[in-house]
Amino acid sequence: MVTAASLDVPVSRRIDIGGITLNVREAGDGPLMVFLHGITSNSAVFAPLTSVLSRRFRTVSVDQRGHGLSDKPATGYRARDFAADIAGLIEALDRGPAILIGHSLGSRNSVTAAAAYPHLVRSVVAIDFTPYIETEVFDALEQRVNGGDQLFADRAAVETYLARRYPNLPAAAIRIRAESGYRAVDGGLRPLAAPAAMAETASGLREELESVYRAVERPVLIVRGEVSTLVSAAALAKTARLRPDLPIVVVPGADHYVNEVAPDITLKAIANFVDA
Repeated sequence: MVTAASLDVPVSRRIDIGGITLNVREAGDGPLMVFLHGITSNSAVFAPLTSVLSRRFRTVSVDQRGHGLSDKPATGYRARDFAADIAGLIEALDRGPAILIGHSLGSRNSVTAAAAYPHLVRSVVAIDFTPYIETEVFDALEQRVNGGDQLFADRAAVETYLARRYPNLPAAAIRIRAESGYRAVDGGLRPLAAPAAMAETASGLREELESVYRAVERPVLIVRGEVSTLVSAAALAKTARLRPDLPIVVVPGADHYVNEVAPDITLKAIANFVDA
């Protein structure tokens, strides 16, 4: 049994939410704060945030379906599927409504969950994903995602690959990804993220999102990295015109991986938002 006393340090466990089992990392006690990572990633990447926020909140970082140590069904990688997972998890934890902190894929899923299940969501921090992302950006993303399913000789080879793929990530963030995102197989290491699931998830990121942003009524903070190549300045401006009531934070010098590149600024943005 997971208790508040046992959550002084993160605890990893699998939670059956009905139809799928999700792996989570929990820490702290207090209001529920759920963290949802980007495509091909996993729950461990939020450690720099949860190590601080777990002093005030019950932080629950999720391996989303198809990723990490969670189940990897053959189908079910649309926004509505991920949103249903979020709702099921909040209900299973029985501590809602939750503050959702989502990056990229997790941002899309968090806003979708807030629109579809408003009684389970208190607010959303939506990091570097908005409607209006350009087609050519999604084309490049799919190419990168599908190219990540490789066999690596060892952990050093993984770190070398990740450092090339994510040139702005600090060395500590690269180590977290290398240590948490791969499994031993014959001949070396392979990503935990399932290749077929990643392909379907990447395709699903092209789903229309404008109606979701129009519909969401819970508070949403939009965060963009100043030099993000996923969310262009034009896409952000168009989103601001769609929902001028939603606050926006642009993180100086950060690329798409805002919470890993600039955790201190991300923490300040989250604190200011949830305390407002």
